[in-house]
This record gives sequence, structure tokens and C-alpha cells, in this order.
Amino acid sequence: MDQTFVMIKPDGVARGLIGDVIARLEGKGLQLVAARLEKLPEKRVMEQYREHLEKPFFPSLRHYITSGPCFLMVWEGKNVVPVVRTLVGATNPADAAPGTIRGDLAMDIGRNVVHASDSPESARREIGIHFSPDNLCSYRRADETFLYE
Repeated sequence: MDQTFVMIKPDGVARGLIGDVIARLEGKGLQLVAARLEKLPEKRVMEQYREHLEKPFFPSLRHYITSGPCFLMVWEGKNVVPVVRTLVGATNPADAAPGTIRGDLAMDIGRNVVHASDSPESARREIGIHFSPDNLCSYRRADETFLYE
């Protein structure tokens, strides 16, 4: 199975949305294989958002991401990266479809509840930043035979 990284950002944690986000991903049939609540250290924020380091919005992004705890997760499933991206919705909640996490739960691009890897390569990189292989749990969902052919 494929894996992806999802992070509930400080606004989502503060608003008590962890359970809602998990329920949406589990309800789709995805499998949670690692999770942790923590305030991200500066070094990992810099690694996570390295492609944005020189952009004018990075200082405010860094301040925001380190302002409170984040809920870090690794999800597993068939084609999990595009599946999660569809469930999460457009980066800007104003453009996110109703029924998506951002479309239903967010109002502003700067407080859009979640981050989700945008490619399998990004997923591998981001999982490696936040989790070691021994943090990942392997198990079989009871409903797996009903999820996949």
C-alpha cells in the first residue's frame, strides 16, 4: 500500500478538529499507521517547508506552524496521495469544494486546517522528516476485503 503524510495545523488542533479529520480519512477506507501530537521544532519546520524558505510569506508561515501543537499522521491506502488531496480540497478554502475538509472547515488560506503531501515523492520526504520507520504500525483493517477488489 502507498503512504502519505498529513498534518493537522495549529488552527485545526486548537479548534478541536482532529477527530473530524481522522473520521473523514478513516471513513474513506484509509488506514492510520502513525500519529503524534507535538509542537514542531524549528529545524523540522525548515525541512518541511524548504521550498518556501525564500518566499515572502515564509516568516509568517513559520511563526504560525510553531505557534501551537500540530497533529502529525501517516496514512496508508491504494493511491493514497491523490485520494487524500481530494478529501482535503483546494489550498485556498474559498476554492475548496463543499464536502472537502477545507471546504467545510476552513475560511482562510493562512488557516486552512491541514497539510497533505502533494506527491508520492513529497510523502516519502515528509514522512522521513517527522517519523522513523519504527514509528509506523502495520496491521490489517477488519473491513479491508470490502474496500479493495
